[in-house]
Amino acid sequence: MCLATIAKVLEVNRDKGTAWVDFGGVKREARIDLMPDVEPNDYVLIHTGFIIEKVDEETAREILSAWDEVFKLEKNAIGGYYYPGE
Repeated sequence: MCLATIAKVLEVNRDKGTAWVDFGGVKREARIDLMPDVEPNDYVLIHTGFIIEKVDEETAREILSAWDEVFKLEKNAIGGYYYPGE
């Protein structure tokens, strides 16, 4: 199963077709081919390394808040990533 996740755009490099995004402190480069109009500070949905949709800030904060609750309850969730244990 694959999930799309919310991230905040930090910077955009249109020449490379990429954007640096922040997944709650984890920074990664994502492709902008499907959403070339993204700008820094946009919240976006990312799936398999591609930005596939812009998300309004209120919705993004609601989703991120829900994930925070999951990570508080799940003892094997470390730094926003799930580790299934031994």
